[in-house]
Amino acid sequence: MKKILIVEDSDMVMKILRHLVQASSLPYEAVYATSLAQASSLYSESPNDFFAALVDLNLPDAPDGEVVDFTLSKKIPSIVLTGSYDEKRREQLFNKGIVDYVTKEGRYAYSKAVAMIQRLEKNQHIKVLVVDDSDMSRKHMVNLFRRHLFQVIEAVDGVDAIKVLLENPEVKLLITDYNMPKMDGFELVRNLRYKYDKTDLIMIGVSGESSEALSAKFIKHGANDFLRKPFHPEEFYCRIIHNIESLELVEQITYNAQRDHLTGLYHRSHFFNAARELYKSAQEKSAPLVMAIINIDNFSEINQQHGNAWGDLALKQIASRLAAMLDRFLLARADSDDFFVMMPGLDHEKAAAFLSKVKQLLAAEPININGDSRHIYFSAGVTGQLKNSLDEQITTANEYLRRAKEAGGNMIVDDGDE
Repeated sequence: MKKILIVEDSDMVMKILRHLVQASSLPYEAVYATSLAQASSLYSESPNDFFAALVDLNLPDAPDGEVVDFTLSKKIPSIVLTGSYDEKRREQLFNKGIVDYVTKEGRYAYSKAVAMIQRLEKNQHIKVLVVDDSDMSRKHMVNLFRRHLFQVIEAVDGVDAIKVLLENPEVKLLITDYNMPKMDGFELVRNLRYKYDKTDLIMIGVSGESSEALSAKFIKHGANDFLRKPFHPEEFYCRIIHNIESLELVEQITYNAQRDHLTGLYHRSHFFNAARELYKSAQEKSAPLVMAIINIDNFSEINQQHGNAWGDLALKQIASRLAAMLDRFLLARADSDDFFVMMPGLDHEKAAAFLSKVKQLLAAEPININGDSRHIYFSAGVTGQLKNSLDEQITTANEYLRRAKEAGGNMIVDDGDE
């Protein structure tokens, strides 16, 4: 497991940091030191295991920030805690390559420091594209991004950027210079906005030109934000993180709007919207598409024996296992203990065989319900008949499910059983 190195000589501050780190649910082990010597010793025990460091600028054996030099020399992303604000020292620290600094001004400051580590954790999974024809300028921005652990790719002009973006559709943020050959920043942003919404791809313009209207022009062309060169690293990071967090908030709202509140699976309404598109595509291409309805056998007994709260916990466990096994397909909680599965690319025989394996795996490992170990079985109706509409296909799957339940449950009925 990766580690976070926290170096602080104040007992009170260390106590606060310990509490905040424990409450943060970070996927890292925190190790604590009160001096540079102790920090060095901890590092030597596992030199390749450190994800980040949170270090006090003034320590008894390192009164002039030597601990920062130490962590940076080991290529550990470092956040600095300091008791006072000093413009010259701040500039020196950023020039050395720190992630950021936090002034010790109450509990909020320490929460902010821990939040920065959480931000670094998220940044590892975010890909950004830097577009600039100037090697020096482009490399500078690339280095700033990498300092915060973003995945970074580069392009030398607008035409190159479009090519790179098509090859890397997972890019979440693009930052582009204005004045470039072949296609300038305005043209790039304008062209990309035809395909990408502002909540799909963040685009930030940068320029060293002095025109006051430049920022307005960039934003009118579809950019989310604008930075004027030369910029301070703090301004750069504030703009980047503000836009990233806004995008994440929209993504979270969208995610929550599509999900069942109990199981976290897609809810019924989202399923129908997505399934209709799959159904339409399958009809147009004469491609196979299977609709399956799963019902948990005798689930009502759990609620009767243990109460609804335990029933809900059991349903969460079942949904989690189904999601892991059916992640290739469109899975939703339809109602109570019913689940919808849309399986493109499979005919009814292959789908039934696949679900039979899922049924076996689900039943093989019991779930714990209020101290009671219980094996879970399900019945399913499976059809690959597209018929005239999605509703008719669902009706057919539901009829097959009814037959499976009437036959005693723990079985799958498909088109071949007609």
